[in-house]
Formats: sequence, structure tokens, C-alpha cells
Amino acid sequence: MSQNRRLGRAQIVSGLLDSGVLALACLASFWIASHLLARIHSLSHPDDLLGGMWAVIATVFVCRYSYQQSVTAAVTRMSATSVSFVFCLVYLIFLPFHAWALAVLIGASALAVILIGRPGDAITAGITTAVILVVAAISPQPAGSSPSSASRTQSSASPSGSQPPGSTCG
Repeated sequence: MSQNRRLGRAQIVSGLLDSGVLALACLASFWIASHLLARIHSLSHPDDLLGGMWAVIATVFVCRYSYQQSVTAAVTRMSATSVSFVFCLVYLIFLPFHAWALAVLIGASALAVILIGRPGDAITAGITTAVILVVAAISPQPAGSSPSSASRTQSSASPSGSQPPGSTCG
């Protein structure tokens, strides 16, 4: 796209609407994850904010220009997140965070989604694994205790239901 190209009125209006929908969807998902879910279960205010941040990231991941693109992105997000969550949950039940585990689990989650036929999900699986493990390191629980941060990360990873009516987000 040439930088000297002027945008037409329709493109400007469309851009304003798309960015407005994205901004509102991010606000809604942040509020739901950091305030509403915190009323159900909260470890600490910083954990609630991390959950809100992760919900916003997920919202940005799944917002697209059409409904079909949003659905596809949401399916990708959920499949990659589910695989990562299972790997991290099994690991964190027995062992605490360690840098070598971060690398091994990122590789394992990427390999798993590739082997189940979803190679495009490998990047998202790696990112999700990193987030879950780092959140677990920030808020360590004894091995075998409830991985509340990781499960909250999983539940906030999909902002479905948190977008304004008519939005094309996931």
C-alpha cells in the first residue's frame, strides 16, 4: 500500500467503526476478567489484572474483519489454548515453574497442535504456554494444589459473550 494514497470517506468510517468495536470488545473482556470474575475467585489484584490483560490479548487475537474470520480465529485460539492448558496443568500439578519446563512445554504444545493437523495453531499454543507458566511463576502454589491462575487464564482466554451486539469478534 502506497503511503501517498489517500483514504476515502467510506474507508475512514469503516476504520473508525472497526477500531471502535475492537476497543469496546477489549474493554468488555478486560472488565469481565479483572472485575466480574474476580468476585467469583480472586488470588490477588495483580492476578486479576493479569487475567484482564490476557482476556484483552485474546480479544485482539480473535477480532477480524468478517464473522467467518472471527470464528476461525476463535477456533484456532481455543484449540491452541486447550492444548497448552492441558500440558501446563499436568506439569504444574507435579512441579513448580522452571525455565527449562517453559521451553520444553512450548515445544511440546507446538508439536501437539502440529500433529493433530493444526500447524497454524503452533504460535498461539506457544504464547499461551508461556503466559500460563509465567503466571504460575508469579503466583506460585504448592505442587498439587489448585492451579487457579492457570484455570482463570484458560477461562478468560476466550472473550466470547463479551463483545457488543453486532460485533465480528469471536
